Amino acid sequence: MDKLTMGDRIREIRKKRGMTQEQLAEKIDVTLEYVSQIERGLKMPSMQVFVKLVEVLDVSADYLLRDSVSTRNLYGDKQLGARLERLTPKQRVALEALIDTYIEYLD
Repeated sequence: MDKLTMGDRIREIRKKRGMTQEQLAEKIDVTLEYVSQIERGLKMPSMQVFVKLVEVLDVSADYLLRDSVSTRNLYGDKQLGARLERLTPKQRVALEALIDTYIEYLD
């Protein structure tokens, strides 16, 4: 994973969102110095911080990682997508609630 590229992308998105490093640090519950080190490519964010960055910056994890994620066969993703498309609206709502509950449990 390229720390410099990730740091550049985080800085770019942060600025597009009109946030200072201090504001971002506060929103993701880390120090200003830690945000600065991430943006300069000196540190790689922990998984917990990475998830918060994705949420706060409203950006996909793929966008932050894509240069370090090799192109792969999307067969599994396509299969999952096809299965999700077959769900009824009621089933989709139930699945979303289940996923939200699971994510909350992980926090």
